[in-house]
Amino acid sequence: MNRLKPHLALLLCNSIWALDFPFYNLVLLRYVHPLALVSASLVVTALISLVPLLWERAEKVEPADMRKFFAAALLMGVMRKSFLMFGLAHTSPIDGSIIDTVVPLLVLVLSVALGIDRFTRLKIAGLILGMAGAVAVVLTGASSGHARSQFWGNVLILLCAAVSAVYMVRFKPLVAKYRVTTVLRWIYCIAAVMMLPFGLKEIVNTDYARIGSDPRIVWALLFVLVMPTYFPNLLLNYALKSVQPTVTSIYTYLQPVLAIAVSVAMGLDRLHADTLLFAAVIFVGVGMVLRSYRSHPAPPAPAGH
Repeated sequence: MNRLKPHLALLLCNSIWALDFPFYNLVLLRYVHPLALVSASLVVTALISLVPLLWERAEKVEPADMRKFFAAALLMGVMRKSFLMFGLAHTSPIDGSIIDTVVPLLVLVLSVALGIDRFTRLKIAGLILGMAGAVAVVLTGASSGHARSQFWGNVLILLCAAVSAVYMVRFKPLVAKYRVTTVLRWIYCIAAVMMLPFGLKEIVNTDYARIGSDPRIVWALLFVLVMPTYFPNLLLNYALKSVQPTVTSIYTYLQPVLAIAVSVAMGLDRLHADTLLFAAVIFVGVGMVLRSYRSHPAPPAPAGH
């Protein structure tokens, strides 16, 4: 059972992240402005991150690391959340979930650029294949046949993936140095303070009566405010204690599959044959890169939402 728990944790956290895409898409613009949702979700996550202080002593952070926490909060808290929210407000949940799977490829590029990793023939082939599929998905946003998807929305989701890659490579030593509860607390408390002044007006001007009139929207909004950020990251870091990062990368394939199933079932999007083809190309490319790590050190684990 103890060997099964980390895999159950990975299954649960990736399922939660998969539901992000259709649920965010359901509430954005029609009910909640992206700035309001970014700010509100960061504030809720910051409050949740304080709860562990009830049973654990606050970990001391070295003064030199505080600047790193501010940079991490700006990157992972403010920028990634903003790109994700504004991107999903202007594209389909299916396209968004597929584009987000290129994170391991972007991690590879950045790691090689910084001298942390090196290219092999298999990695180069996988990178070219995967990125070609991602670019194809982005470009379909300009196609009249994809009415629910928009080019610039897809670009923002790609930028979101790029931010995740930068965070994983540049801040991996910081994450390893402190408890995960400490890392999440500092990142999201700082990010909430940074973002709240920009989103406060939109939070106040939100039509709560309209939201309250539809129970489906209420539950979707509560889910995206409470669930996607803090709890899955705890589950991910718990799993990483006994599961190789390469295995966690494989579990990310569940996200677009579940996101597609839920989006179609809820009537938020419809599946296109070309989208399935491009997704398969991305999966094959990422799979080739992950396969190359069987005899080499594993790549960083994927970041959460």
